[in-house]
Amino acid sequence: MSRKITIIGAGSVGATIAYTLSQDDIASEIVMIDVNRDKAEGEVMDIIQGTCFREPIAITSGDYEDAKDSDIVIITSGVARKPGQSRLELAQTNVDILKDITPQIAAAAPNAKYIIVSNPVDVLTYVFTKISGIPENQIIGSGTVLDTARLRCGIAEHFNVAQKNVHAYVFGEHGDTSFIPWSKACISAVPMEEYVKTMKNSGVRVTPVDKDAMLEYVQKSGGKIIANKGATFYAVSAAVCKLCSILLASSDSYTTVSTMMHGEYGIEDVCLSTLALVGPNGCQGKVEVNLTDEEEVLLKKSADTLKAIIAQIEI
Repeated sequence: MSRKITIIGAGSVGATIAYTLSQDDIASEIVMIDVNRDKAEGEVMDIIQGTCFREPIAITSGDYEDAKDSDIVIITSGVARKPGQSRLELAQTNVDILKDITPQIAAAAPNAKYIIVSNPVDVLTYVFTKISGIPENQIIGSGTVLDTARLRCGIAEHFNVAQKNVHAYVFGEHGDTSFIPWSKACISAVPMEEYVKTMKNSGVRVTPVDKDAMLEYVQKSGGKIIANKGATFYAVSAAVCKLCSILLASSDSYTTVSTMMHGEYGIEDVCLSTLALVGPNGCQGKVEVNLTDEEEVLLKKSADTLKAIIAQIEI
């Protein structure tokens, strides 16, 4: 079955997503579009010359009209975050870039599922939802999928268990007001606090997670990587490719993507991450888990922070 994925933006993130997809069986056709056409063509040449070791796949560079009949469009265009810069400081610059892209790609691929990756991802997902004319269920932001992956990595390393045994999430903004609903964190269906007690009773030496330190690890990992190597692109690529596989799967999955809020947890008219049901028909809704009072306050604080930024930008 033909599966066409178009990537807007041939920078480090877009190119790494294209490369990762080229090594998997998620897509049968990949199109890369960038304002710098030479860059896009160069990335395509480099990637496709390494695909002789797999089943045939079509990888091309092109213009917006070449996105026609795409199953998924991934938007990565924008100015990259600099060392010491917050994601939200990028807001107006990247909103302006998105405003230029949106009418062109929406006209070419009105039936595609859209994954917004550019930062600040929650703000850009909101803007794209407002101006594109694309139905809301077809639009998701990558949100806290990467933050959640970082959290599970940190917890797994702490307890020396496989990451697939960790069920914990990051909610809110993909940024400094994100938070961890610890009341929902489990190790193989066992609440984390109970897990620590159970392991100790079994004679296994474990220590409780330092929650403040873990949240800092999740929130500051991106900035540290940028400070050390200039950009982040491997982990976000893996996260986006996972979202592609979810959108092309035969059934739905729950994941922490950024989508428009319509009264869930008392929050409206902003995009942020909670548990959403995502699959072949796009985003089918959200599951409102029972948060503690403190966790609900943190979610609303995250929403208010994003709303304040949206109020300051020109859409």
